Amino acid sequence: MTADIVDNINQVESLPLLPLRDIVVFPGMTVPLFVGRPRSVKALNHVFERDKRIMLATQRDPSVNEPEPNGIYQTGCITEVLQILRLPDGTIKALVEGLERGRIDEYLDSEEFFTVSVTSIASVGEIDTNVMALTRTAQSLFEKYIKLNPNLSLDSVSAISGLENPGAYADAMAANVLSGTVEKQRLLETVDLKNRLEILINKVQEELEVLQIEKQVRRRVKKQMEKSQRDYYLTEQMKAIQKELGRSDGEKTEFEELADKIRAAGMPKEVEKKALKELSRLEQMQPMSAEGTVVRGYLDWLLDVPWKKRTRDKLDIPEARRILDEDHYGLEKIKERILEHLSVKKLVKKMKGPILCFVGPPGVGKTSLGRSIARATGRKFVRFSLGGIRDEAEIRGHRRTYIGAMPGRIIQAMKRAGVKNPVIMLDEIDKVSSDFRGDPSSALLEALDPEQNTSFNDHYLEVDYDLSETMFITTANVLHTIPRPLQDRMEIITIPGYTDEEKEQIARRFLFPKQVKEHGLPDKSLILHDAALARIIRNYTRESGVRNLDRRLASVCRKIARKVAEKIGTDKAKTSKTPKTTIDETALVEFLGEIKYRDDIAERKNEVGVSAGLAWTETGGTLLKIETIILEGKNKFILTGKLGDVMKESAQAALSYIRSRARDFGLVQGFHNKIDIHIHIPEGAIPKDGPSAGITLATSMVSALLHIPVRRNIAMTGEITLRGNVLPVGGLKEKLLAAHRAGMSVALIPKENERDLREIPDKIVKELKVVPVGHMDEVLKLALTKTPCKKKSPARSSKRAGPVDDRPSALH
Repeated sequence: MTADIVDNINQVESLPLLPLRDIVVFPGMTVPLFVGRPRSVKALNHVFERDKRIMLATQRDPSVNEPEPNGIYQTGCITEVLQILRLPDGTIKALVEGLERGRIDEYLDSEEFFTVSVTSIASVGEIDTNVMALTRTAQSLFEKYIKLNPNLSLDSVSAISGLENPGAYADAMAANVLSGTVEKQRLLETVDLKNRLEILINKVQEELEVLQIEKQVRRRVKKQMEKSQRDYYLTEQMKAIQKELGRSDGEKTEFEELADKIRAAGMPKEVEKKALKELSRLEQMQPMSAEGTVVRGYLDWLLDVPWKKRTRDKLDIPEARRILDEDHYGLEKIKERILEHLSVKKLVKKMKGPILCFVGPPGVGKTSLGRSIARATGRKFVRFSLGGIRDEAEIRGHRRTYIGAMPGRIIQAMKRAGVKNPVIMLDEIDKVSSDFRGDPSSALLEALDPEQNTSFNDHYLEVDYDLSETMFITTANVLHTIPRPLQDRMEIITIPGYTDEEKEQIARRFLFPKQVKEHGLPDKSLILHDAALARIIRNYTRESGVRNLDRRLASVCRKIARKVAEKIGTDKAKTSKTPKTTIDETALVEFLGEIKYRDDIAERKNEVGVSAGLAWTETGGTLLKIETIILEGKNKFILTGKLGDVMKESAQAALSYIRSRARDFGLVQGFHNKIDIHIHIPEGAIPKDGPSAGITLATSMVSALLHIPVRRNIAMTGEITLRGNVLPVGGLKEKLLAAHRAGMSVALIPKENERDLREIPDKIVKELKVVPVGHMDEVLKLALTKTPCKKKSPARSSKRAGPVDDRPSALH
């Protein structure tokens, strides 16, 4: 075989090279080429003015604009340029004819275009009986391929059929059958004629199998279409025959039943008109078509949503009050608001539904209150949570063009309620977030606006829906995550945390009886002492609500139930009555273990540099001890206890106030330059922040600087300014409850918070002396055991070395 190859190699010649993209040229092919690259254009111009012979080789990567020699296949085709046409944009359309195979031996130096040394290669192998048999097999398969493939042109088929040389026939077949550049290049590099024919035969057989399958698929699809058209034609004929003959049995078709339901649904005229139009479209569609399924689903939703059905409101005000009191203890503001709504409803026949937002810590009964309101008003109740919703379509629905589209949560809730005037609770509205799919809170603006929700437009229904009779109730733990426009559309009702006394009442009336019943214990078999219940509330739970309290009571009941079950199991008669179990403070250790939280208590004696502040947390109020010490140093101000930026700034403001009043306090000028002030707030692992500890920080620092003790029975809260004014703060109720719980006698609050005392329970106000203050001087006068302000005295030399009176200064 090697000898045959050598005999068939022609003489080496130098030719310009034209790299090709996504095309392989075979000998005997005449193909048009569009040439636009500058080097290729120069190569064409060069050869067209001389012998018109050029080497064509295919690039390995067609995306490369300026290929390197290693990016071009070594085997190509020596061609003759028959004709060129220069186009206005500078490109050239060239018509070339493949002459023979060629192999690139080396690239010659040329700056304008590629010039290569090319060796022409002839086909290897004699035309014997094996080659003729392979040729006839290839011709037979190619004829079958022509019949199955309609994409081949008649001219190409005629040209190939007229070829008698096996090598030329194989090259022509390869150009028309093979589709991939790599496959064509592989066949171009195959010099042996026998191997080339075998490769072609295998490829044509594969293509024939694919074409046969495609033909079967087309035939099956055509048959299904013909059947569908036939069924539709027969259905229409049956309708015409029934119309001509009349119906003897009086039965209605499915479409007529749908039309009757649409007319009886009580839809507005525009909605009814749209529904009937969609029904008309459905009648004209094929039964099993995809669009027909979408239209049928749309009509079902229109019929399922309530358009005129509504429940009758209970307008018995005393009965509504009884139901609210039966379900919840306290919460007077919300109960009054619901009773006011029912009272107005009783006087006015038609009014818009209120949109309320209950804001409060977890476990205070916001969600269960919605059910109680629905029961008191006689309405249906539907609840869904908004926590974690990111897609606007969850509220407004998806367009019907999407697969699996459905209405939004609000329309789904109306369908579940089945009436136009339910109570819908949107839980956790403060947990709504947004991303690239939209902002759900913006979609809620229309639904929760009494002026706009008369025509709420869901993307799926595409019709206006009246939500004005619906009572919307939303719940949230905090307000700052709710957008301001959304807050503006809702009536905000704040639900503060329960006091210890309120928790005791809730446990006695609701939680403890419920747990006793759920654990299968007989009524009155457990006796829970008041002191034990108070200990559970204060030392085993720390929350604004009652969820953990309910869990602790359930834990006690479980342990008692186990004892009862074990006793019944050992009792042979199994008829003995369940003995009464008394739960006192000493028994709590057995049932609940050691206490989880210690009480915040006042100091045992007056301390220097230690003041008691009041703080608000999500679990209620707490006592905040602030400690200050003075050290020798170089004007360092140290703050520890995991303080937030706002509290650090408040401490800095308090220090600036003290420095501005240094002369009045009897401190030497520049006292702070020779000392370090260290402020620490215990329980350092708990983050603390906010401005309400301003006067407490200032009191602690003044006490430490002047060495005057702070009264141990005084707690305080308030923001301080640089001029010493005391500004109002929030969470006053929880803070005063914490002061009362810690055994404080006096609580100092900002003067502007005096109006909030109406919300404080009477018991707290009677047992805790609340003193409003407007300036820091008043705070220091009440909080310190001695007044820190200097008495007026005759002028002295400014070069004094210490304070005016005999009290030690910060320098000493």
